[in-house]
Amino acid sequence: MLRKAGVAFVEHLYDYVEHGGTGEAARQLGVEENRIIKTLLMKDDRGTELVILMHGDCSVSTRNLARSIGVKSVTPCVPEQAERVTGYRVGGISPFGTRKRLPVYVERTVLELPRLLVNGGRRGYLIEIEPSVLATLLAATPVECALRDVA
Repeated sequence: MLRKAGVAFVEHLYDYVEHGGTGEAARQLGVEENRIIKTLLMKDDRGTELVILMHGDCSVSTRNLARSIGVKSVTPCVPEQAERVTGYRVGGISPFGTRKRLPVYVERTVLELPRLLVNGGRRGYLIEIEPSVLATLLAATPVECALRDVA
């Protein structure tokens, strides 16, 4: 999808570690975890699936996300549903080229990053892009729903 749209990106490979998450990817690649963006699949109270793009070192306040998008509640999709809807395996879900066209929301502060890394569609593979690509290719809507993870 990125190549077809003529978007410049840099590929980053790392050794995928089960349950290692963005912290492990950041450690291996020597980048700030905040710059690695998680692609999370959620569903609203009507069962409509959606994507939320969040900093790797943050969690999603589902209450704030629901309020921001005008629904009663939002819950995470189970892995099987996320894989069926996107066509990607959990741990390798990209917001680009999903099987089903989904509404995409992005934590507002992600758009303030100079560059970010997001999954490229398989485990152990991140692509580095400019945040503006999220708006132009995905029509991502900015929201405020980040909770800073406490280690």
